[in-house]
Amino acid sequence: MKQYWEILRELREDRDLKQYAVASALGIDQRVYSRYENGINELPLHHLKTLCEFYQVSADYILGLSPVQRIQKTGPDPRNRPKKNERSEGGGNAD
Repeated sequence: MKQYWEILRELREDRDLKQYAVASALGIDQRVYSRYENGINELPLHHLKTLCEFYQVSADYILGLSPVQRIQKTGPDPRNRPKKNERSEGGGNAD
């Protein structure tokens, strides 16, 4: 099983990004990010969340708990969609 810092490096390199670009997205210095990628410093949870959003992957993927990389985006909740037969208020047929 890969360590999370190995996965972070793979995610970045697969997207042809430099460490400073990812560090900038996190609002930190490139040297600090490098320490995360090299397993020297532990990645704080708030950075994990930001990286999940940045790369559009799950925390389970970054942490090596799931082989599924991409987050499956779902559409809007179908329970919140208006029904086809509903008419807007006062919008009766004008003959």
